[in-house]
Amino acid sequence: MLLTQRKDQNTNYMQLFLLTAWGLAIVVMSFISLYVGYWIDGKFNTGPTFMLGLFFLAIFLSIGRFYMDVWQKHRQY
Repeated sequence: MLLTQRKDQNTNYMQLFLLTAWGLAIVVMSFISLYVGYWIDGKFNTGPTFMLGLFFLAIFLSIGRFYMDVWQKHRQY
């Protein structure tokens, strides 16, 4: 009984860690894409075109990858 409770608690901590890691990855990729897009826009004088495009691309890809990871974990259980 005690062993199953500990295993469930470890699983909950691992899920919390994975959510935190994915949240951090989404935030970091957003800021990196904003900076790179801003730099490219400055070089080509294109306004916020590349900045917004790369930002939305990073958000879309990060959330898509997160969804795929969750779906694979869901299928294992």
